[in-house]
Amino acid sequence: MTGSTLFRAQTGVKLTLGPVAPIIAGMGSRLSRAALCAAATVACNQGLQPNSCPGICGTVRFAAAVPDSTQAVYVVAYHTFPHSRDSLFTFQPPVAALQPLALGTASVFYAIPVETGRYEWVLAVWVKQGFTLANADSTLREAGYYRDPADTSLPGVVNVPAQGVTGIDFLIDFGHMHAPCRYYEPPCP
Repeated sequence: MTGSTLFRAQTGVKLTLGPVAPIIAGMGSRLSRAALCAAATVACNQGLQPNSCPGICGTVRFAAAVPDSTQAVYVVAYHTFPHSRDSLFTFQPPVAALQPLALGTASVFYAIPVETGRYEWVLAVWVKQGFTLANADSTLREAGYYRDPADTSLPGVVNVPAQGVTGIDFLIDFGHMHAPCRYYEPPCP
């Protein structure tokens, strides 16, 4: 017999092996398949890498219009809740590492590099144009903060492990900002 067959033809029907079809339609050569794999790898853009957070990461949503007098908005964290002007600048990350949030969208991802540990207050600080250390009480505002999921009237405590923590999401409401002295003991009038 000539040609390859699976079974000897007994009834006049014989099965023969046809050419091997490529697994990916239209990809006949190894070079084409390699090109497809390379393109898929580049397209992933590190999407399969583990999520790394330098400390505290999350998404903030914005409510109300950004005030015209806005110089910047930052997310900061306090190990202990600040109760006086003396503790106002004990936040993390250090001033040199602060990154302003991108404004003008409905929400934005943030990542603040902080050391491992417990943080009693993670908040957004609105900074008015013309800010100086001397006028901090009149040019800084709490614009929103991470809240305790069990009691949203309280700030949420964030414990940061070595690999960082994600999902610390909250609302920034430019229509309901508060002076820092509101949280002092005693609070401002």
